[in-house]
Amino acid sequence: MKDKIPRMDYRQYRAACRLVHECCNYDNGNCILLDNGEPCICVQSISYSLLCRWFIAAVLPLDGKLEAALLHRADRKRCTECGGYFLPKSNRGKYCPDCAGRMKRIKAAQRKRKQRLLCHALGTGKPP
Repeated sequence: MKDKIPRMDYRQYRAACRLVHECCNYDNGNCILLDNGEPCICVQSISYSLLCRWFIAAVLPLDGKLEAALLHRADRKRCTECGGYFLPKSNRGKYCPDCAGRMKRIKAAQRKRKQRLLCHALGTGKPP
């Protein structure tokens, strides 16, 4: 590994800044963990790299797409529907969790439509 601390682009940095407010150690822009008598500004709100282990372990999993983009760059896949990155739960994963439910309903509807068409084509339906 050439770089253990992942670098963020501007979009990821803005998402991390919005997410830092969910941290239990965040207090009006300051970090309670780093406070040693004087207020210390939270490192996630001023840095383009993730430095706080608590943020990585407890807060970053709240945003799955950002976590996959920053921590699991080698393991992530691109969703075939929306194009976003996600961390698959198996090696056969094609869709992100947001698109997976919608695609499951679409595929089930197509399968039932085909099944009904074949059933009517065989003439096993009700007689006229």
